[in-house]
Amino acid sequence: MTPDLRRIEDVAPLVRAGAVSPVDLVRACLAQIEARPSVNAFISVLKDSALEAAATAERDIRAGRYHGPLHGIPIAIKDLVDVAGTRTTAASAVPSSESAVDAPVVRRLRNAGAIIVGKTNLHEFAFGTTSDESAFGAVRNPLDESRSAGGSSGGSAAALASGMCFGALGTDTGGSIRIPSAACGTFGLKPTIGEISCDGVVPLGVSLDHVGPMARSVGDLALLYQAMKGSASGWAVDRSERFVFGVPRSYFFDVLEAGTREAVTGASAALAAAGHEVKDVQIDHAEWTPHVYLHTVLAEAAWYHAPLLEQHASSYSPGVRVRLEMGRYVLGEDYVRAGRLREALRHAVNRALESCDALLLPALPIPAPRLGAATVLVGDRQEPVRALMLRLTQLFNVTGHPAIALPARWSPDALPRGLQLVGSFNQTPRLLEIAASAEPQICGGPGSVGGGTG
Repeated sequence: MTPDLRRIEDVAPLVRAGAVSPVDLVRACLAQIEARPSVNAFISVLKDSALEAAATAERDIRAGRYHGPLHGIPIAIKDLVDVAGTRTTAASAVPSSESAVDAPVVRRLRNAGAIIVGKTNLHEFAFGTTSDESAFGAVRNPLDESRSAGGSSGGSAAALASGMCFGALGTDTGGSIRIPSAACGTFGLKPTIGEISCDGVVPLGVSLDHVGPMARSVGDLALLYQAMKGSASGWAVDRSERFVFGVPRSYFFDVLEAGTREAVTGASAALAAAGHEVKDVQIDHAEWTPHVYLHTVLAEAAWYHAPLLEQHASSYSPGVRVRLEMGRYVLGEDYVRAGRLREALRHAVNRALESCDALLLPALPIPAPRLGAATVLVGDRQEPVRALMLRLTQLFNVTGHPAIALPARWSPDALPRGLQLVGSFNQTPRLLEIAASAEPQICGGPGSVGGGTG
């Protein structure tokens, strides 16, 4: 098999052997950033420090000081996460300061030898799904620049899909890793809640926030995830193992455009043909999800932003400011009630997973919407874009279960469709194994449908 040199899995052995230079990898990524400024994937490009770190990595590897498969690999960091010596803007005009130290997750990636090429654009303060509310301008989908890259980690997904980095860091409060991954045809992992430290990350909803990796294959997600956990273990998967996939149709399939429905059908048939079992399962009370999520995230976001709103309200994007103001009117009893209902939803997901190894469902009900669109036509109905894009992902922030977005091989047009695998609580490594086994059937082989040469 010819190696895909956009994948960390394939390029890392060449870097270790001295056949590929980290300096050349960084230069190639920087060239892609410069070649496509209209995508607007980055807020800060750390050209000088990245080239310096690449030269150091090259010397260390030649001297036998190899740190592992991320050594010399260029990655990008969502500009919600502290990187020493840079501002963490959260894509906002609200005043920000330079970070004195790396967030723990960034420090671990550096310890693994990764090279940070820049900080990516996002939906302001991560409070949106389209990445078009940013003080630095909208992120554009590199596959069709008239469309959204998804959000809030839109810059990270767009950078990956256009070859501006080999891996990226995102955050996920209601789907902010998985939504842009689905929109751009890349891969994204939301680990189990609390698994990876959110220290040094600007919060949105403190009880819903996750940090996770974004990449071009399941194997690359695994390598990044292990480094973010501080683990030096290797990555291998038994692709001969067979699994049971549960498809929760009620609620999750109620509002789907035809191409996404076709993607699930095609993936299910391919998994069954490969010897896996695919069956329907039920997640009780899934229709409660939007109410639980909104009463939680609005209240928690309003709490964090209260002092900033007092001083800098006019600096926020209008849509983000409105959502934060809404949070001030969530009643205490509604917030407590949402907490109780979260437990019921967590038990419901656990029950659905008792009869299968992972859940299989869409990550996004639609392909990437047009930039600035408030609604989108699904069947014969206009649906609100923000609510629709959150619809299939937010439950697993509410419950905390690990979830992976993967690009589907079935698409009636040039736009990617994203599927989602959800695993058992505290079983993220097992979910990665399941996803790697299913990757050939769901995606048509490892790797992204996004463009770029990295």
